[in-house]
Amino acid sequence: METSKNIIAPKVAEIELVYKTKVKASDRPKITRSDDAKTILMDNWDTDKIEFIEQFKVMYLNRNSKVTGIVEISTGGTSATIVDVKLIYAGALKANVSSIILAHNHPSGNLKPSHQDIRLTEKLKKAGEILDISIIDHLIITKDNGYFSFADEGLL
Repeated sequence: METSKNIIAPKVAEIELVYKTKVKASDRPKITRSDDAKTILMDNWDTDKIEFIEQFKVMYLNRNSKVTGIVEISTGGTSATIVDVKLIYAGALKANVSSIILAHNHPSGNLKPSHQDIRLTEKLKKAGEILDISIIDHLIITKDNGYFSFADEGLL
């Protein structure tokens, strides 16, 4: 019988599932309404870009609706950005979140969601249902015209 001494094991990447934070749980902001989310997102948005290029961000929340983090998913051009569903949920799973808030800006200042915005929200909602991660809102943010909340408008 031959031994496996001469067989070289293939090299593969190691995957580590960790979530590291420097913010105490008691110091994390709690989201109770869409305006809370909008305020925190605006504090974390580059206002020099908000009227120039479209960006898509995700706010991750724990079971207590406290913000565990915000991640920029994509930056696009003046009228669109590409959103990768896998990136959104890879971050959500890694951070062990219970829910997410989607957000993107419209450089034009128009608060009306496009057909693409609505379709993307539905697609992300379906993906979240499979993973037991709920989308509690999707905000369209502008610098001076306020924001649009899918949840407040009954679109979720």
